[in-house]
Amino acid sequence: MKVGCIGLGDIAQKAYLPVLAVQPGVELHLQTRTPATLARVGDALHLPAAQLHADLDALIGAGLDAAFVHAPTDVHPQIVTRLLEAGVPTYVDKPLAYEFADSERLVGLAEERGVSLAVGFNRRYAPGYAQCADHPRELIIMQKNRVGLPEEPRRMVLDDFIHVVDTLRFLVPGQVDDVTVRARAEDGLLHHVVLQLAGDGFTALGVMNRLSGSTEEILEVSGQDSKRQVVNLAEVIDHKGQPTVRRRGDWVPVSRQRGIEQVTLAFLDAVRAGKTLSARDALATHELCERVVQAVDERLV
Repeated sequence: MKVGCIGLGDIAQKAYLPVLAVQPGVELHLQTRTPATLARVGDALHLPAAQLHADLDALIGAGLDAAFVHAPTDVHPQIVTRLLEAGVPTYVDKPLAYEFADSERLVGLAEERGVSLAVGFNRRYAPGYAQCADHPRELIIMQKNRVGLPEEPRRMVLDDFIHVVDTLRFLVPGQVDDVTVRARAEDGLLHHVVLQLAGDGFTALGVMNRLSGSTEEILEVSGQDSKRQVVNLAEVIDHKGQPTVRRRGDWVPVSRQRGIEQVTLAFLDAVRAGKTLSARDALATHELCERVVQAVDERLV
């Protein structure tokens, strides 16, 4: 099975390549426009020169069975279009694109060509978060905060807050009939944003503060007089009277803790089985992010 990896930045090197490089039956092919990086990463993985490609044409010409796209978001539309038109099942880091129209076009193209397209919402596969789907969820609260990083609204929402948006969508126990956005922005930069999703018997709150004084990610789901809390994807605390704490094992790799190993293997398994994956649900997350961006932009006018 020939699998291409396009873009060799931090996310590829730290998270995906360590998983892909050890999969039986996978012939890994790398592509980046930076020759020094291509040579260094290829050497580290002991790959022959025939599996290292300086341009996308050469990579596609190798006869890929699947591809992972970890290039910058600005070039996702161009790269994903080429792969889908070549009939290559494609997994792409979130977001599909910065502009919703581009994301919608890519999902439509994948469906038109009958080619798998998957978006990397790894938190759905992270063990701590997946366990929250089995807990009563009358109230869901997720915070993903950073230190000193106010940012242009579209990039902040699509590059980072999108994880919060998708996790809330994943966990809400019913149909959302109310969406509310609150935000603080100054001089064109988004400081914090709050998204509320509500439906019959539940409320979900997503918060991102880029001037919070702390880098943290905390998820809480509660209902029926009990609560499950996940701290930084590593520690699960169940509250029902006396708290019970479960921590990540010392030998559990970060890629498994964050769901990256699981989502990678799920994609590869689907390709092997000839199952066509749809990105239509991922597009719904992008559409909700677009609503958040528009609500923030209205406050900037």
